[in-house]
Amino acid sequence: MPERVDVRSVLLVTNPLSGRGRGQVAGLAAADRLRAHGIEVTEASGATAAETIRHVRDRLTGAAVPDAVLCAGGDGLVCITLQALAGSGVPLGLVPGGTGNDLARELGVPQDDPIAAADIVRNGTVRTIDLGEVHTESGASEPMRFATVAATGFDARVTLRANRMRYPGGRLRYPLAALAELAGGLAVPTRIELSGVPGHSATTLVETDAVMVAVGNTRTYGGGMLICPDALVDDGLLDVSVVGAISRVQMVRLLPVIASGRRVDHPAISQYRAAQVRVVASGTPATADGEPVGVLPATVRALAGAQTVLVA
Repeated sequence: MPERVDVRSVLLVTNPLSGRGRGQVAGLAAADRLRAHGIEVTEASGATAAETIRHVRDRLTGAAVPDAVLCAGGDGLVCITLQALAGSGVPLGLVPGGTGNDLARELGVPQDDPIAAADIVRNGTVRTIDLGEVHTESGASEPMRFATVAATGFDARVTLRANRMRYPGGRLRYPLAALAELAGGLAVPTRIELSGVPGHSATTLVETDAVMVAVGNTRTYGGGMLICPDALVDDGLLDVSVVGAISRVQMVRLLPVIASGRRVDHPAISQYRAAQVRVVASGTPATADGEPVGVLPATVRALAGAQTVLVA
């Protein structure tokens, strides 16, 4: 159930590169709105992800801990901020300013109105949501927390390619990156181990040739692509969508439907729900909230009730 907190001080996290500068502009507008209502706003921005995490952690462990951390950017900056917020108990506010903004979309935060987003923070209504946590044996020593979707295979390669693209901007990068990735291989032998499946005490094993595996805390990623259509952000579980062996022609037909945000019913797509997911495939990259986390094998688990967020 939503609760109320008194927000008198805010730490604003920004990244000049979010949304090609849109995040910075939105953050400044939100900060002006909050200051106009007597809320103290300080800022944290690093040249790298590690520097941003360090700045936010320093503020959360200092003498004057802010009442909320406000992230002005996209899902990637949210992901970076979550690494610093872990265990702090400080609620997260959102000012969408990136390419995808899928967590904001899931929580009903306005996409193109930083004033309205700032007012959500000012009003102080919070709810508790789950997060995901992913660990790859080839990646960082510490698991990465994420808010939306951990992706492997084709969609991870698409995200990584889209992140490298300088043109075009916005959501159009994703379908173009997808078309470029279609030139490579598609399905690879994949082993999926599902633990904590509702109604099952034993681990469920799925072995298949998979084009991609998406493990979702939220329904969408990549700017509204409905990859885990039944995911709930507060049920303590992760939704898993597996795209099995499929031809390039079928994939070309499928991609626009996924990108449009419509529910996809296709015989090659299987869906599961579990508290923990282990995915094993050779040389397959993985991402979380659009950020690289290494290559498979990867273990993803749900962190029930891990984060409070400010909502309308």
